[in-house]
Amino acid sequence: MIDTPQNLPDKLICEIYRSAKKPGYYLYVIKQDGLSRVPEALLALFEKPEQSLVLLLTPTRKLAKEQALQVMQALVDKGYYLQLPPQTDDPEMLAIQSQNHKLGRA
Repeated sequence: MIDTPQNLPDKLICEIYRSAKKPGYYLYVIKQDGLSRVPEALLALFEKPEQSLVLLLTPTRKLAKEQALQVMQALVDKGYYLQLPPQTDDPEMLAIQSQNHKLGRA
């Protein structure tokens, strides 16, 4: 069982936005807050954030690339969580990421 910090709720409804401009960049926000707590500079980086997913976050929820507890803490503390793409120098992986972005799969 995961020990949830006292300042965190047991669950949060979260919206995830992806960047149309930056492949692999995802922005998590609390659904009821929307993008209101996200700094203007970060929104500018995303240009027009595209809603990708709405999900119920709990401390024990399995996420593909992130720790749910870490995401929840950032949402409560800052109002957003930014997921960056995995860093790679492999030219083939960079080409695949670029192609996926063009196809709308990133």
